[in-house]
Amino acid sequence: MIVALIDSGFGLLPTSARLRRLRPDLDLMLSMDPDGAPWGPKDPGWVTERVVTTARRAVDRGAEVVVLPCNTASVTALEHVRAELGDGIPVVGTVPAIKPAAAACASVAIWATAATTASAYQADLVERFADGSDVVGVACHGLADAIDRGDRAAAATAIAAAVEQTPDGVQGVVLGCTHYPLVADSIAEQLPRDVRLFDSADAVARQTLRRIDALGRASTGTGRVDVFLSGAAGELPERVRAFEDGRVLLGSVPDVAL
Repeated sequence: MIVALIDSGFGLLPTSARLRRLRPDLDLMLSMDPDGAPWGPKDPGWVTERVVTTARRAVDRGAEVVVLPCNTASVTALEHVRAELGDGIPVVGTVPAIKPAAAACASVAIWATAATTASAYQADLVERFADGSDVVGVACHGLADAIDRGDRAAAATAIAAAVEQTPDGVQGVVLGCTHYPLVADSIAEQLPRDVRLFDSADAVARQTLRRIDALGRASTGTGRVDVFLSGAAGELPERVRAFEDGRVLLGSVPDVAL
């Protein structure tokens, strides 16, 4: 069983690492796009073509399930990918964890990229899922870029700026970019200790496993991790070692079931 995960950069690492921990036998195909990253500011038509092409290529290479652990890819291209691949290939998208955060907290901040914070997409999610909670958006300038560079110092600086923008008394912070869970430890260190963090990686990983089980096929593998960079076979950049999830995928952190 090969599971393909598609993102422009390191945003696919948290979901990939959770799958690795939950099902170390699964073969993972990680497709990143350093030539086209970041996707957020790009024209939606361009993003759709890029994601659909990558998904089709992944299936042609043997993927049986496709995951889009990227908010931009999910909101822009999810339905197009499903239409391209047909009903026989499960396609799992990503939604920021606003609903569980609002269910647990009376006040919530959504940390996301500037483009997502200003988007109609996020505004619609808040309207649908806020459920009476006070919700504020916080644009985390430069954080995703720092993570893609593996620059923990620059990430810490961006986190400090986001903390300054986050209202006092917020009970929960939604990590609304799939890159951000990679530095959840640094975020937790800078926020008040009673603030809860919410991200979507675990939910997406578990939904992926449910879709695999629903296929009713033998799903064992060797735990292989194949990497493609803008369509060409490659390797995970060494800078992923800056993050525990990256080290899990490189095999330098023991796989422990959650």
